[in-house]
Amino acid sequence: MQIFRASADTMLRLGLAVVLLGPFCAAAFGMVVVRSNYMTGENQTPIQPVPFSHAHHTAEIGIDCRYCHTGVEKSARAGIPPTKTCMTCHSQLWTNAEMLAPVRDSFVNGTRLNWVAVNTLPDYVYFDHSIHVAKGVACTTCHGAVGNMKLTRQAAPLNMGWCLECHRSPGGNLSPPSAIFSPFPQEKDSAEIEALLSHYHVSNAGLTDCSVCHR
Repeated sequence: MQIFRASADTMLRLGLAVVLLGPFCAAAFGMVVVRSNYMTGENQTPIQPVPFSHAHHTAEIGIDCRYCHTGVEKSARAGIPPTKTCMTCHSQLWTNAEMLAPVRDSFVNGTRLNWVAVNTLPDYVYFDHSIHVAKGVACTTCHGAVGNMKLTRQAAPLNMGWCLECHRSPGGNLSPPSAIFSPFPQEKDSAEIEALLSHYHVSNAGLTDCSVCHR
């Protein structure tokens, strides 16, 4: 008398395969998800209270990054400009534009605009804008070609692997002082890279120590 069906052997083999391969497949799936844009935020454009265009303000008009992000050269945070900075121009230009109504209301009522952070790091990661700028890391290295961004998006994954890639080989991400605040990335050849490393006294020695970013 046959106790098991003829397909039982096949089902057993499949079951064993699932048990043995399941954890590996789950780990591989998790690694893919963690590196996906959904998790890192790369290429995502958050909705802002005002559709601010970096392309218009930097590349077209020529406003320097430091005019709005006043802390970028002297503190860890670049800073978000207060409404009065916006009104320096918009009290005279586009004074009745509907899209700028939240800016006018913010200025009149003394309430802050709730800008959504585009580039964020976990609380356990230490990042200082001022030292990166002082060592020749241009805004576009991390923030992308803002001169092309009609709406601001996260241009890089900003994960640990991405940061370490730069810390292991920083030369290609350095720019001359005149180009640090350019809204567009600058092309460099190997000779220029070597000159920049020497100019800023940069090497990869110690840059991959855990304590550099985790304090």
